[in-house]
Amino acid sequence: MKKLLFLFAALAFLAFAYLNLNDPDPLPWAITYAVTAILFALAAFGRADRRIILVVAGAQFLWMCTMITGMIDWARMGFPTITGSMQAHEPHIEVVREFLGLFISVASLAALFARAPKRAGAQ
Repeated sequence: MKKLLFLFAALAFLAFAYLNLNDPDPLPWAITYAVTAILFALAAFGRADRRIILVVAGAQFLWMCTMITGMIDWARMGFPTITGSMQAHEPHIEVVREFLGLFISVASLAALFARAPKRAGAQ
């Protein structure tokens, strides 16, 4: 069951990477979601390495923290919708979507870290 869940997460993050290819800055987003997908795929086959998961999650968390001011601005605006269209016509839309995407990735990696064996390759 855990293997299927990890494979599902890997496929979901690969889909996120693919969907970000049409972003104005696709490379960092496609890479970060693809790396997350790879970590879940490795975990599905018993090859998880908690150190790498921690480093990737930490880097994503720090990146997410650079967007906190945008999230505060969004809150001050009264949380206007970010789902009106796929085009980000307002600056807050892009920041909020990017922050939430990183939040999903960091939270997923934190869950993976908690479930990964203490030694790489151990099951």
